[in-house]
Parts: sequence; C-alpha cells; structure tokens
Amino acid sequence: MYIVKLNLKNPLLFFDLETTGMDVVNDRVVELSYLKVYPDGRKEGRTYLVNPEIPIPAEVTLIHGISDKDVENSPTFRELAKTLVKEFEGCDFAGYNSNKFDVPLLAEEFLRANVDFDLKKRKFVDVMVIFQKMEQRNLAAAYRFYCNKELENAHSAEADTNATYEILQAQIERYDEIQNDIDELSKFSSHNRNVDFAGRIIYNDQGVEIFNFGKYKGVPVEEVLERDPGYYSWIMNADFPRYTKNVLTSIKLRKFNM
Repeated sequence: MYIVKLNLKNPLLFFDLETTGMDVVNDRVVELSYLKVYPDGRKEGRTYLVNPEIPIPAEVTLIHGISDKDVENSPTFRELAKTLVKEFEGCDFAGYNSNKFDVPLLAEEFLRANVDFDLKKRKFVDVMVIFQKMEQRNLAAAYRFYCNKELENAHSAEADTNATYEILQAQIERYDEIQNDIDELSKFSSHNRNVDFAGRIIYNDQGVEIFNFGKYKGVPVEEVLERDPGYYSWIMNADFPRYTKNVLTSIKLRKFNM
C-alpha cells in the first residue's frame, strides 16, 4: 500500500488518552501517548502513565488494563503539565474521537494544573469524524478497512495512537475530496464550529456565539446573558467543564466592556 506523506506546516501530534472514565469534567488521564510527525516526515513519540489521584474503577481497568497499582508511583498530570507544554509547543493535534473527548479532557487537565496552554490556537483533525462521514465504523474497523491490518492491543494508548496516524495517511490517499492540508482536514473533521472544546457553545452561520444545549439552544449567548443573568450563575455553579465556564466568562466580560 502506498503511504502518503502528510502535507504539514507544523508538527502534527497524534495522541490518545486512557482515562478513569468518560466524564470530561470529573474523570482524569491515566495514560497519555503521542506520536509527533514533523513536516519533513520525522517521527518521535512518548507514552506516559499518569497518577489520576482518584481511583480507577474496576470496570474501566477491564477496558484499558491500567489499575491503581500500575500508576501509584507515576507522576500526576500537574507534575507532567509543564513538560507536556514544551513537547506540544507549535503542534497541531490529531486523534480518534478527539474533538469530543480527548481534547476537552486535555484542556480540563491543563486548567486543573494551572498551566497556561492555549489549545484554541491549534488545528484539530479528528480521524473518527472523517471515517464516520465516509464509512461509519469504529477504530478497529477503520484500521482494518484503510490499512488492511488487525488492531492488536486495542485500548492501549500507544497502539491506538499509531493506528490513528496510519489511518489518516490512508484516508488522504483514498479520498480525492480530502485535501492533504491540516487547515482543511481540521474543518472537515469538525461537526460544529465550537467556541469551547465540549461544544456547549458554538458559532452559528453568522459567526455569532450561541448555546448548543438546553432551553436556550440556538440563542446568542450575549442575548441570553442580557435577558436572563441568572443563567450565567447557574452554569458557573453547575457541572460544566472549566474551559466552557472560562469561555462564557470571556463573552460576559466582552459585553460588559463594550
């Protein structure tokens, strides 16, 4: 099979997280693996076990194989955060289901660690979205379909990360309508134009921030904040991602300053 060379302006960081669960707000990273692909084709990768500082549920351990004992002597995300910022600097990001889960959870972890890393400046390519738009299946099936290989050690962050890299290369080679350009891949693999990573606030067709949930779904954020000030307080005190709260506060402050 011909392997296409990715057309990159910046290093592209393929990454995968194994976690304590699927709750972006309350769950934590237990393993992070990345493969950094440079514009000249060079590759380098790292895998970190992370102490989540909360118990890993037994049913989750059955999925990814990582137990409390495996990570008891590993660094916490707070201890790793500054190292990761240096390793991620200048990179765009790619993953499998990363726009809905891995990126929002990663943003939450950096915020919890009080480490400033502005992910909004990056481009994000979600290989799963490309796959769903074109074929409608899961990672193991995607690997089999595009690369004619069986995914061994599924739910190992390293195996999933490397498989995702190979799938994206194969997708670019297979589909003429998919451009070998990170800006275009990022646009194509996004379901919405998110303002926050969790997609609670998105841009409408006019580029205006609107709520994407609840009783004010589709209503401009500034309009809601003006006619129902209590809605802001409710969100700030409810179980929403920190990044979503930060974005909402920025919009509120912008309106106040105007």
